[in-house]
Amino acid sequence: MFDWQDLYYFTVLARTQSLSAAARELQVEHATVGRRVDALETALGVKLVDRLPRSRPLTAQGRALAELAAGMGEMATEVMRLSRVASIELAGTVRVSCPPSIANHCIAPHVAHLRAQYPQLNLVLMPSTQLAALDKGEADIALRTVRPDEDALVRRKVGVVRFGLYAAPVFKQLPAAHWTFIAYDSSRDHLPQQAWMHQLRGQRPIVFAASELITQQMAARSQVGAVVLPTLVGDHDPQLARLPTASDGPVRDIWLTVYPDMRRSPSVKVVMEFLVDCIEGEPQLRR
Repeated sequence: MFDWQDLYYFTVLARTQSLSAAARELQVEHATVGRRVDALETALGVKLVDRLPRSRPLTAQGRALAELAAGMGEMATEVMRLSRVASIELAGTVRVSCPPSIANHCIAPHVAHLRAQYPQLNLVLMPSTQLAALDKGEADIALRTVRPDEDALVRRKVGVVRFGLYAAPVFKQLPAAHWTFIAYDSSRDHLPQQAWMHQLRGQRPIVFAASELITQQMAARSQVGAVVLPTLVGDHDPQLARLPTASDGPVRDIWLTVYPDMRRSPSVKVVMEFLVDCIEGEPQLRR
């Protein structure tokens, strides 16, 4: 029986048409490719390549074998995918803490795709404006709009949240001096988006406050006032319109955070890749 690894090396050589190109793709020495092909020829008892000074053209038998084995690379990829799924199936549940706007508008719409790839992987999404304590096991992965300061955490900047001012379309017909505003309560005045709202409104009144963004959004739909929302939320709401502002809204970084020991888990790796793909696939969140 021939060595399947030898056959794989041969298929790369057949596709690239040179020992050096095959060696670069396989990340080995070109002599290693030559030895693998020699071993395959010995096992099969068939001459597969002509050994010319500067090239290795395939013989007729080599071309026939290359055609038969052309799908081997794709098959190997499928085998790796299946083994990856098997390892994920053993891993169980991954809990992700993230801001509600990102959870609802960026991640949740793509969960079906993740489920199709890894049906045994259980993703628990935990939308919250509070920072989950990863060291206490409250979540396995966190997406944050505040840079994590824990030295032990692995952190990666994966996107940005932009903000705009929104209101029911009728507000565009009102003089700006008559606009009213919706906000968080004063305990959130430290947030960049709240500070920007105060800068915009000047002396104009805040007529409604709520601790949850979705509540503010619903009030804005009902013409209560203008509200600062992530563009990911406001631009996708057909019942709201973006209002002109004298300055651009703040931009907050999105940080993907995890502990190093958790990152080694196959299931956590898959979910981290999924989260990054979701964010990079959303134009409003791209850096």
